[in-house]
Amino acid sequence: MATRLKKVTNRKNPRQTAFTRFMLIVAFFILWIGAIGVRLVHLQINQSEWLREKAQDQRRDEVKIKTLRGTIYDRTERTLAMSVKVKSLYADPKEIDDVEFTAQQVAAALKIKPDAILKDLREAKENNKRFVWLAQKLDEDTAQKLNKTLDTADLKKFDAPKFKGLHWREEQKRSYPYKNLAAQIIGFSNAEDVGQSGIEQSQEESLRGAVVKSWQDRDRLGRVYDQSETTRQPPKDVVLTISHSIQYKVEQALEKGVKASNSKSGTAIVLDPRTGEVLAMAAYPSFDPNRYTEFPAENYQNKAIQSIYSPGSIFKIVAYSSALDLKMITADSMIDCSRGFIEVAGHRFNDPHATKTMSYIEAMAVSSNVAAIKTGLSLGKENFYGYAQKFGFGQPTGIELPAEARGLFRAPQTWNGDSLASMSIGYEIGVTAMQMATAYAAIANNGVRIKPHIVKEIRDSTGKAISVTEVEQTPIVSAEAAHGLRRMLREVVLKGTAKRAQLNGYTSAGKTGTAWKYNAKIKRVDAGKYVSSFVGMAPAENPAIVIVVVMDEPSGGARDGGQVSAPVFREIAEQILPEMNIVPDNTIQQENLTAQVIPSEIEKVELPATNDAEIVEKGDLPKKELKKIAEKVAVGETIKETKKVEKQTKPDARKEDKSPSEDKKIKPKPAIVTTEKKNKSSTEKVKKKT
Repeated sequence: MATRLKKVTNRKNPRQTAFTRFMLIVAFFILWIGAIGVRLVHLQINQSEWLREKAQDQRRDEVKIKTLRGTIYDRTERTLAMSVKVKSLYADPKEIDDVEFTAQQVAAALKIKPDAILKDLREAKENNKRFVWLAQKLDEDTAQKLNKTLDTADLKKFDAPKFKGLHWREEQKRSYPYKNLAAQIIGFSNAEDVGQSGIEQSQEESLRGAVVKSWQDRDRLGRVYDQSETTRQPPKDVVLTISHSIQYKVEQALEKGVKASNSKSGTAIVLDPRTGEVLAMAAYPSFDPNRYTEFPAENYQNKAIQSIYSPGSIFKIVAYSSALDLKMITADSMIDCSRGFIEVAGHRFNDPHATKTMSYIEAMAVSSNVAAIKTGLSLGKENFYGYAQKFGFGQPTGIELPAEARGLFRAPQTWNGDSLASMSIGYEIGVTAMQMATAYAAIANNGVRIKPHIVKEIRDSTGKAISVTEVEQTPIVSAEAAHGLRRMLREVVLKGTAKRAQLNGYTSAGKTGTAWKYNAKIKRVDAGKYVSSFVGMAPAENPAIVIVVVMDEPSGGARDGGQVSAPVFREIAEQILPEMNIVPDNTIQQENLTAQVIPSEIEKVELPATNDAEIVEKGDLPKKELKKIAEKVAVGETIKETKKVEKQTKPDARKEDKSPSEDKKIKPKPAIVTTEKKNKSSTEKVKKKT
């Protein structure tokens, strides 16, 4: 009986079992539905944007069409850069049945080897790629000829290649009609039509063609059920201040000067001092932006605004103009240079060309270091630094070109004991040619500095000017001080180191400069490398132009600014002044001064202070070695070149301008010693022989 009751008790309740199973099923569905709900929430909230874009990619076709890039003009409306429509040929490997045959036909039409095309097509077909470039940037005539060459029975629409699997894409190509003219100014754009240098880069936003974006939504059968398009602002045209004609003349004169002096490179700028407009800016060697890949990258550099160099004597205008403005001196006042040297903080600066008491006009004419240093010291650090900053040194000029250098101009707190003396004669400082042009333009413009600019205006597609560059003026010195300095600069041309800058029919004024270059490899001044420059203005009383000419490493017989750069100034000025309708103010016809060796015009090359860690370091050539070089150049080479000049019956400026450098620098302690020695007996012997 007990066993029977036990069996009955152990029997499971069928209802309880069914209920348990039911609840498990319900729990499973709840968890399942909950998981699905969580996933749906995640997709709809966290990933909705991504899913929407993915769905659009599957059903939407987007077509981008670039409008033509804007045009660049000179001030006379000549086209310097423009865009033209071209076609690029590409292939869809999936549509090509016989890859080898297609590659052979296309290669024959393009007159190239089929191997490269065949390799690209095979790889694309194996990887299921549907796009391979075959030829880019072909003009319309070439495209039509290619169509005829690839003619088969498989004709397609008129503007498509007549060969299965080949397609055209409409594109644009940048064209520069005048080739290398103003190449560093204009710059170039790459294969993607993006500006890479010059105006093409700095004005990219204005010149860039609008991208028209159009899209179409299709259903699974390929039928369009929705479409739209959005556009951007149209491209704009840029008008420059440069003149095509003046630019050409400047480039020709510069190239001639570089070759005549056997220089490494040359730079020239023509600036209107009253408006700040750059009429020309040239660098040689140059390049052709139509074929920019065929030229070294260094040719793309616009040295007028990107290259920094020690200015030497042309920087003396800062000390003199500041002293004139503060009424510490006048152009006619006298200064004692009788000792022929000056010592500053243990650094002796020698000056054999100035060994008497003379006027400031005469001191500027002979490029006296002693006079400039004494003037700079009398100003003091703060005044000198303040005026140099007003002239724009140590900061970009703000011209509308990319990668402009700031130059090198340290704050007074970092100066050494002789830094002010060195800076007064153009050392321990680095400048660009554009900074020097702007500084001299301020003197030409009665003491008012005008911000230089090269963009005249920007126009819309209808030709309406939407942006015109305004003149920005900054007073630097008084008109009286500027006039006094122009008198001093005029004397440099008449009786000083720049006689080769005298013009036929016009008066001129300016300053020569010659400086040894710092060689980073040997970490010291290199006695064999120079930067020779001349900055001039004409007419002298009311200047209409300021011209800067800089020659890098001239290696001919003549190396100083008066013999290398001044003649280039003269050639440029005599050509462009009549073109600008400037009335002649001088009827005297000058002789060919380049055929003369005039000791008085050989300007001193100032040796920079050795404590300038950024430009010059200690360790120049030994004293004995420098003296040998100096004696050889000052005596032997002068006599030799004088003989050669006097024997010629028809002087040639390019061949005869081989007199020694303005001043060779000798660094005994260091100190500035010129190698110009007036050897009267040697000169007399030459004359007797002649």
